[in-house]
This record gives sequence, structure tokens and C-alpha cells, in this order.
Amino acid sequence: MDIIETIKKQIEDNPIILYMKGSPNQPQCGFSARTSQAVMACGERFAFVDVLSNPDVRANLPKVGNWPTFPQLWVEGELIGGCDIVCEMHENGELQTLLKEVAAKHPAPQQ
Repeated sequence: MDIIETIKKQIEDNPIILYMKGSPNQPQCGFSARTSQAVMACGERFAFVDVLSNPDVRANLPKVGNWPTFPQLWVEGELIGGCDIVCEMHENGELQTLLKEVAAKHPAPQQ
């Protein structure tokens, strides 16, 4: 499977996925830190991919979403945006509403 297919599958398989530098608990840049904090504050489960440890994803994701920078938040297969957009949506309450609706449609697998 080529990297573009892999990225598309990640986006398809995860209703909420954040492509970022580092991890939510150890972000490697300020923009990724602010974005992951905004997403985590909404309280819903989400997947993430560290683009620093996945250079193929880092090189090719901008082609998939036509968005050149990181982080990138994808929800239900659509690119929401980067740090400024996600933080603005968090501040005005839109992000929490969106993520709650999506999480309700995609309940976490039962253990």
C-alpha cells in the first residue's frame, strides 16, 4: 500500500484524527501543543499521528488535504484545519459541539 493510500485509510478509519508534531502528551511544537490541548479539552477520544516519526506521512499529507502545514485536524474524513482554526473553534464552542456529535455517531469499541 502506498503512503497516500495509508493516509487515506487512517483518515477513513478514525472519525477524529490529529496529525501533529509529537504526541498530545509530548508535543514537539507550540502549534501542535495548542491544537492538541484544544482537542483534548473537548473530552472525546481521538487518534493522532506524529509526523516527526513518520516522515512519509509528513511529506505526503499536504498533498491529500492541500494544506501545507502541521498540525492538521481531520474529522469524519474532512480537513478542519490547523492551529488557528482549531483554537478559534474551541474558543467559540464549535469544536466541542462538532467532536461530541461525531463521537456520538462513532462510539468507542467495547472492551
